[in-house]
Amino acid sequence: MTKLFNVHDYRKAAKRRLPKPIFDYLDGGADDEWSLRNNTSAFDKYELWPHQLSGVGEINLATRFLGTEHQLPVMLSPTGMTRLFHHHKELGVARAASETGYAYSLSTVGTAKMEDIAEICKTPKIFQIYVHRDRGLTHEFVERAKASNYDALCLTVDAAVAGNRERDFKNGFSVPPRLTLASLASFAAHPHWTLNFLREHDFRFINVVHRVDAISSGTLGVMKYINSQLDPSISWDDAAEIVALWGGPFIIKGVQSAEDAAQAVEIGASALMLSNHGGRQLEGSPAPVDCVRPIRDRVGDKLELIVDGGVRRPGHLIKALCLGANAVSFGRPYLYALAAGGENAVKAFLTSFKEGLKRDMALLGCADVQVLDERFLRSA
Repeated sequence: MTKLFNVHDYRKAAKRRLPKPIFDYLDGGADDEWSLRNNTSAFDKYELWPHQLSGVGEINLATRFLGTEHQLPVMLSPTGMTRLFHHHKELGVARAASETGYAYSLSTVGTAKMEDIAEICKTPKIFQIYVHRDRGLTHEFVERAKASNYDALCLTVDAAVAGNRERDFKNGFSVPPRLTLASLASFAAHPHWTLNFLREHDFRFINVVHRVDAISSGTLGVMKYINSQLDPSISWDDAAEIVALWGGPFIIKGVQSAEDAAQAVEIGASALMLSNHGGRQLEGSPAPVDCVRPIRDRVGDKLELIVDGGVRRPGHLIKALCLGANAVSFGRPYLYALAAGGENAVKAFLTSFKEGLKRDMALLGCADVQVLDERFLRSA
């Protein structure tokens, strides 16, 4: 871990540790993967504008969003099936997040129980839901999240159907992974992952298995699961119903247009995760960072905005906040770290990211993330 300095290093380490079908599921996007690449490259359109002699002896990263105090304006995005990448799965990530001061969000299709995550996570925690065809399951999630004292609920709305993830088709990717003639060489070349897979091969979607045991009889492609189990007919009325049922801080994940943002205000949402699902759904959709200005102009301070997608460096976070976001979130960076070395590697990456944020704030000449604005930014 001492030789891994940034996301790119952790990605290379993850690629060495994971069989090809598993790495490609983590690393890939939809169609030609333009949106995936653009999520990060879009940050290059903005330059940081430093202010010198500003008195930055002590840097304050703390801020408030989603109704609670956060040690820094970052939350770890909800990512499904984290067990695929390391046997420490979501529990290891949640422990690392708690120890380093990051908010953590758990996915509906996670491989750790939401109650277990709630017990170990001492930082703000968010539970992410999809609307399944079984609407009773959605209501059950809300009640379980309340009982476990989650700080916020997050509804993902950009997965009416699965995106065209061609890497997964080519690899025959499924959950749990299948050892086929085509993939055997890759699994054999990664014995550490494969031995842990054989020792601990429970890949069930543990929070839904009592009602939707979609993989109990064998393997299932991820895209087939989305298309067979999630309800593509959900509407703003359904979202409003969940907002009312929850009664607390509520995030809608997957909104990118100002018109949808205005509708989110109308139904009582608290925040938006500006997201194109990591470039895994609609190819050609805009980078989340490019959505901040038009949405902020439309809704003012009626919604908190979280930039989800493309964040790889602390400077990306700073640019997002200067544009008007309240926070950022990321998924692949911590999953690369998890795959590279489990819980300790996640902790090392998150610690490094936080220290880098302090350094960049000092170099920018701004001592408090809460005062970042367009004074510190210009278009390149």
